Amino acid sequence: MSILTAQNISLSFAADKPPVLEDINLTLKEASLTVILGESGCGKTTLLNILAGFQQPDAGVVKVDDQVVQGPSASRAVVFQDHALLPWLNVEQNIGFALQLKRLKEKEIKPVVDKILQTVSLSHVAKANIWELSGGMKQRVGIARALVSHAPFILLDEPFAALDAFTRENMQQLVLDLWIEQQKSFFLITHDIEEGLLLSNQLILMTARPGKIVQTLNLDFANRYKDGEPIRSIKSDPQFIQLREELFEQLREQQAEQQLFASSSEAFA
Repeated sequence: MSILTAQNISLSFAADKPPVLEDINLTLKEASLTVILGESGCGKTTLLNILAGFQQPDAGVVKVDDQVVQGPSASRAVVFQDHALLPWLNVEQNIGFALQLKRLKEKEIKPVVDKILQTVSLSHVAKANIWELSGGMKQRVGIARALVSHAPFILLDEPFAALDAFTRENMQQLVLDLWIEQQKSFFLITHDIEEGLLLSNQLILMTARPGKIVQTLNLDFANRYKDGEPIRSIKSDPQFIQLREELFEQLREQQAEQQLFASSSEAFA
């Protein structure tokens, strides 16, 4: 069983400004859904970069089990907001590229890629060029590329932000289906409150200046989907709606406080 932990993580980019992250502690358990929700500038993406091993904190440590994270590794795969696919490769080549880097032979790569394509419903566009795909399909390829690595932790940086509402909900359903079928841990950053509520067992609310965790909610909406309840039914549940409105008010108040702080700082500058 793999566990990813962040212990007392802090990071500053400038000595004369508030820390980007301050004393962040969190745990990602096996087969869990964790979402970070917060306004722009609260350090969400920076935290993901630290968990992925792309950036080192000033203080604190990230561990996978008992192994200290000192850089990217096979235990964590990342799905980026802009998908970061290789435009000169087609769909199946993009997915299989990581396996090529491991020097696997074509006869070893093809069955793995074919299975992943089927999992994310892209078998019909396996030979398509990346520029021929819709935004939702590109993100499916990005997720497939993460899955092919067999990493126990999938980190997603606002992967559905640019998608229309219908496609976004389809992608949310895909994440839930993969969580159920693959038993992986998903860590997702979002600005979307509904998305955060639906795709988390553990919803973490962050605030900015300094970037810190102010609230953690343990939720069961994803488990209700796992038990067979449709997504539209979950999103129309009074409890879901009430939590959505409460979180909206919290984020609105945080934003107002940050705007006041910024105005005060400019006045005394």
